[in-house]
Amino acid sequence: MISKEFVLKIIVELLLHTIFWIVVLVCYTYFFGHNTDNINYVFSFSLFLMPVTIGTTYTVINHLIPKYLLKEKYLLFLLYCIYTIIISAFFITISFFYGLIFLSSLKLEGMAPMTRSPFFLFIAVYFVVFVASAFSLVRHNYKSNSANRELQHKVLETQLKLKEQELHYLKMQIHPHFLFNTLNTMYGFALKKSEETPEMILRLSNLLDYLLYQVDKPLVSLKQELDHIKDYVTLEKMRFNDTLDVNMNFENVDDSIHIAPMLLIPFVENSFKHGQIRNKKLSVYMKLKHINNVVHFSIQNSIYNSSENDSDGIGLSNIKKRLSSLYADNHELLISKDEQWHSVELKLNTSKTRNL
Repeated sequence: MISKEFVLKIIVELLLHTIFWIVVLVCYTYFFGHNTDNINYVFSFSLFLMPVTIGTTYTVINHLIPKYLLKEKYLLFLLYCIYTIIISAFFITISFFYGLIFLSSLKLEGMAPMTRSPFFLFIAVYFVVFVASAFSLVRHNYKSNSANRELQHKVLETQLKLKEQELHYLKMQIHPHFLFNTLNTMYGFALKKSEETPEMILRLSNLLDYLLYQVDKPLVSLKQELDHIKDYVTLEKMRFNDTLDVNMNFENVDDSIHIAPMLLIPFVENSFKHGQIRNKKLSVYMKLKHINNVVHFSIQNSIYNSSENDSDGIGLSNIKKRLSSLYADNHELLISKDEQWHSVELKLNTSKTRNL
């Protein structure tokens, strides 16, 4: 079924074309009426010339331009333009004889001055064809640009959706290992009826709230991220008991500083997951400060054999991808290791976070 929008578009198109040709007829009458008072002759002659002009114009704009010029078939376009000129010149010449024979009774002086030479007729017709072709090219260019912009918009929209799905997938990979270990520890505490079980449940509840609800936000306060880390460390202390040595030094943190959620926790999780006990202790040291819109975060964990700790693990691999997506060139990440320590240093420009 034909829509109202389509019908309205056709009506508007016909109206615009009709107005254009009425304007052309008026211009013909004015141009050919120069130095003559015989308006009836001029109008009749202009009216007779209109079909030639209309036919030539629509041949060029509806056939030659879209099928040959816009498709870069220049030789064929030139060839068919020559054919069109020859045929239209023939009908223009007929128009000249129409004015000479039927309108002025074979008296050349009876013709309007501007119609006595086919040269002026050629100028008038081909000028209209040129103007109409220029409008047609501008219109094709506008439609092409609009189509390209719409296509680019769709491509960017698709890329954004894919990027959001990728980021969501990366976020969801971070905690399963930790949750599994924590639930096992909690199960052991419950069997022993430990007084620390309620505290562990509360800390885990806070972590799950952050993971399930806050993580979908584009940005969270840095303070929230650090509170999340503190809950995480508290749970790990309950798991490791006396074998864990953790030091956290967080400076210049307030609610006005925002980052993408779960950017720092993977570094912490990786330290506990891949850290190694040395001298009967797993040591993890963290520092954070915020200076001139830049977050300086560092974390190191103890190791005793660097060759066995070469893998970054899922956490660090994912966080590298997220940093590249969210912060692009606005971050610096340095990962190093020696015989005793695995170290991570991150600088993050919080003023240029991409809101994904």
